[in-house]
Amino acid sequence: METVTKPLSLLDISDFGSRSLIDILAIIILVGFIYYPKYKNKDFIFTFVLFNIINFMICYLLGAAKIKIGFAFGLFAIFSIIRYRTIMVSIKDMGYFFVCVALGMLNSLATVTDGFVILISCNLIILILTYFLERLNFMNNENYKEIVYDNVQLIKPANREDLINDLKERTGLDIHKVDVISINYLKDTVLLKAYYFAKESENTILNTSDDD
Repeated sequence: METVTKPLSLLDISDFGSRSLIDILAIIILVGFIYYPKYKNKDFIFTFVLFNIINFMICYLLGAAKIKIGFAFGLFAIFSIIRYRTIMVSIKDMGYFFVCVALGMLNSLATVTDGFVILISCNLIILILTYFLERLNFMNNENYKEIVYDNVQLIKPANREDLINDLKERTGLDIHKVDVISINYLKDTVLLKAYYFAKESENTILNTSDDD
């Protein structure tokens, strides 16, 4: 498994430095000025930045060496078994994670023949698009809560409006739709799924319970 590398030159150092600067600025803007001001999650800042930098360096070094194809496939097979897994990660956080990894790959492997103009433009497009998509305040998310409800008489189809109004008054949420999940005739309760619109998508579902 031999590799063919070229001697280090000032051109290589300049290329690495330019790409590193672009990548660092991009990840600082993404995490520090787009993600953190809204979510205030320092743990994810550590993860996003670390994955971006490590991915950038790995891709740059692999791109700089002409590695035999068998060794390359074996190396990426090892990387493919590593799965990023944690508890309570929202879809949006995973989207940010993907963008951080993609920026590292883009800035390390993109072919540069125009003085980094296209590369910088691609970074700006990604950052601007992320910024405006993050701040789409005119779109509502449909969330739901599972509720153990104690008035089974209102679950009849004829009383659906009264059921929704009662849930609105109890929860303070603008509920517009209710599904009946199950009925417990022993406790005289019913498990409902109440849907409502909100500006933010909720990562966790808060369930009310009947302790009696």
